[in-house]
Amino acid sequence: MKIDIISVVPDLLQGPFAHSILKRAKEKGLLDVNVINLRDYTTYARAQVDDYAFGGGAGMVMMIEPLVNAVESLQQQTVYDEIIYLTPDGTTLNQKTANALSLKNNLLMICGHYKGVDQRFRDHFVTKEISIGDYVLSGGELAAAVLTDAIGRLIPGVLNDETSALTDSFQDNLLAPPVYTRPEVFRDWKVPDILLSGNHKLIDEWRHEQSVERTKERRPDIMGE
Repeated sequence: MKIDIISVVPDLLQGPFAHSILKRAKEKGLLDVNVINLRDYTTYARAQVDDYAFGGGAGMVMMIEPLVNAVESLQQQTVYDEIIYLTPDGTTLNQKTANALSLKNNLLMICGHYKGVDQRFRDHFVTKEISIGDYVLSGGELAAAVLTDAIGRLIPGVLNDETSALTDSFQDNLLAPPVYTRPEVFRDWKVPDILLSGNHKLIDEWRHEQSVERTKERRPDIMGE
């Protein structure tokens, strides 16, 4: 999979892709992540990419011309399955969306900044708008990192145990069950006996029951999805 990310501050994205699972995915050749500096595509002086909003009001708006220049230049090399704009007023990211996007070949992400981007760009180029939560960040870079991580770990071969992602929270509209590891007893706190029984059928049943109970308690809203 190839993911291109357009950003006004590309340095913010150096860290998230240089470690752990996403680093291994890149080293295995399973995930290609490229961060593109929007300022390289502006024709304005001093690498300007934003301007005042028509009609007045506080805050600056990302201009349409640099964004279109960047996207059309990238499209000459890559056919994108989705052009995703990260924005607080987008559809809230969930596991179902991450699953669907992980099946794509080429994605382009646009990191919002300032007060957002010129609406004309959204109308004519963006195919999907995604929010990572009901709050506002300084820019879309962290949201792009979150989305890339959520997608990248689902690509076959990225995780050492490919079944691990299938038992994550929100798969099958359930939260993951509690998990335990060594030692079996710590400060008189014991691991549930069922997990030490070696009976995988009973263990699977116990884990499912725990997932259902935890979801009812903490996130009953997702059980009906």
